[in-house]
Formats: sequence, structure tokens, C-alpha cells
Amino acid sequence: MAVDCLVDTNILIRLLVPQDPLAPTAQAAVRLLKQRQDRLFVAAQNLIEFWAVATRPVSANGLGLSTAAAEEELTRLDSLFSVLHETPGVYPLWRDLVTRVGVSGRQAHDARLAAVMLANDMTHVLTFNVDDFARYPGLVILDPRVVIASSTT
Repeated sequence: MAVDCLVDTNILIRLLVPQDPLAPTAQAAVRLLKQRQDRLFVAAQNLIEFWAVATRPVSANGLGLSTAAAEEELTRLDSLFSVLHETPGVYPLWRDLVTRVGVSGRQAHDARLAAVMLANDMTHVLTFNVDDFARYPGLVILDPRVVIASSTT
């Protein structure tokens, strides 16, 4: 049965950087999920995070792309994935998650992605950062390495 699945920013970055050791895994996992007829989505926040990394200088752990090159990549991502709707219900869900689960610091960004998912009745997320999402009740975390391994068995 096909599922709706959020594609995390760490996957998007690896789709852009073929020399990254995890790039082939990210590409294969996305391809397999599409072959399974799963519907793959991104949140606006994923695209904003992608932009921040893509346009940040390499010396600051970014990709060093020009804004024009980053815009081309956003256009490509828009063609690969649907963008989730962000509704007024996201903030109350986010606030409940961060207080109930005890989220602090940078982890608030992943909590917001979880809230966007829940606001859209979505449970699955494709991410290399399994531990970052494991704390949120009701989410099914798809590690790309496991997706690939399970397709060969």
C-alpha cells in the first residue's frame, strides 16, 4: 500500500552532492519509494533549510552555490516532490510536541517538520537522522539504508 512520506532535508542535500558518500543511498531510496508508488513530499521548511545549506560558503559547511544555481536546484526539487500545505494548525501541534517531548535548541526545527506532517495526516519520514524523529509519537521513520536493504530481501 502506498504511503505519503516527507523527505527530510538531509536527503535533499545528498541528491545534489553526488560525491557525498551517502548520495547513492539517498538516490536509491527515493527511487525505490517512487517505484513502490509512495507519494513523496517536502515541507517549505525543508526547502528553506536546503537553500541555507546550498548558498552557505563551503568554508562554513555549506555548498557554496550562487543564488541562481540554488534556484535551479529548487526548481528541480519542485519537480521531484510535492510541497506540503502549511496550515494554521501547525503552530499548536509544534508547541504541544516541543513541550510534551522536551525539545530544545536546534531540535525545534525537526519538531516543526513533525508538526507539519501531523497537520497533513502524514506519518512517514525518509531521513538519515533517525534519532531526531524517533521521539515523536506516531511517526514512522524510514532510514534510507533500511529501505534499500528491505527491497533486496
